[in-house]
Amino acid sequence: MKTFIVAIPFFDSKMSVGAYRLNSRSGGKLVGMMAEEMSMSDAVLTPGLDLVKTLGVEPLTGGDPLFIDINEYHLLMRIPQTLDIAAELLTCVLSNTIKTDDTVIARCKELKDLGFKIAVEGLLEGHTKNPLFEFVDYIIVDITDFEVGEKFIATITALSSLKKVVVNNIAEMETFNALSKIPNTQFCGRFFSEPITKGVSKIAPIKINALSLINRINQEDFDLGDIADTISQDPSLSISLLRFLNTIMPRKIESIRNAVAILGQKEVKRWATTAVSISLADDKPNEVSKLSLIRARFAENLAKSFEMGVFAQSLFMMGLFSLLDVILEMPMEAASNEVALDENVKDALVNSSGNLYKVLDFIHAYEHANWDEIAIHMVKYNLDLEEVTTAYIDALEWYKALLDAIAEDGETA
Repeated sequence: MKTFIVAIPFFDSKMSVGAYRLNSRSGGKLVGMMAEEMSMSDAVLTPGLDLVKTLGVEPLTGGDPLFIDINEYHLLMRIPQTLDIAAELLTCVLSNTIKTDDTVIARCKELKDLGFKIAVEGLLEGHTKNPLFEFVDYIIVDITDFEVGEKFIATITALSSLKKVVVNNIAEMETFNALSKIPNTQFCGRFFSEPITKGVSKIAPIKINALSLINRINQEDFDLGDIADTISQDPSLSISLLRFLNTIMPRKIESIRNAVAILGQKEVKRWATTAVSISLADDKPNEVSKLSLIRARFAENLAKSFEMGVFAQSLFMMGLFSLLDVILEMPMEAASNEVALDENVKDALVNSSGNLYKVLDFIHAYEHANWDEIAIHMVKYNLDLEEVTTAYIDALEWYKALLDAIAEDGETA
């Protein structure tokens, strides 16, 4: 696998994810090559699309629709139709500079007739008078091209009365809040995972048990009886534990103490590290919990590539709690004091420094498709392209398997 690939979420006004956008980069193109420097072979090759054809949409989006960038060549050669993916799950993203000749229009009509949706990046030349406008479902607007204010809000509101709109590259939550009342609009950017820098919120009582549990299991030799008592005080954790036990050794369980005793310290700790992160993020967008878990697995998988195999478990914990400030709604330094974290993990999360942080820094660049920065990391740390791609795809598949197990348990509970 010679391709970097990541799926970036689109949120609605209620912070629910409705779709994802595929962002990929050929691993052969490392530092700094601009679109105008691409050769014809670059335009013809479809490494990201080929990977989606192999993986399918499910691991990338969990079954939500996927926006895929295609160029004129892909359109004319009917590449989207060859992906063997249900048309209703794919939205083809075209550049607003695409030539709108008769052949292009005919191919767009064909896509629409087959059930595909079409998005355009930016405003088309001639806007509503452009012959392609009729077939467009979404207009994607990059917020960095505008000054955000009343005029911008009025512009997006007017657009949303004509087509669905996606506002891209929103950096801050307050900007999202200002735009979220615009109808028929989705939002994309790092706003949902930005660090909390001000205030210390009171921790909700429902989260206290979860934090207590993670603190207890991080003790060198924790008491299983105490762990059972903590779990028993939280119905959601109790259910999660019993479902986990059912997946590995189906049997009748008399009590939470019985379940904990059967599992033992190692398995209880393995269950708790993921269950607690999900429990803590219950009142947050699902994407926060998803991102935490994928970061955890991705970081753990990257241990070998960064020659840090001995720190694999610490890297997992670092990724798992990398959004703890967002989840607890307090600055990371205060949030990290609520959890008994390894000092190396805490240094990475609080101070953005230390040996582990270089992996988290790499992951931040990767999940935001900052390919030029990724290229610098690849050279600096002598990373293997195929190992990195495999590590990310494994993280996606691991997360999907985790969700599938929860869903199956829910059906049998």
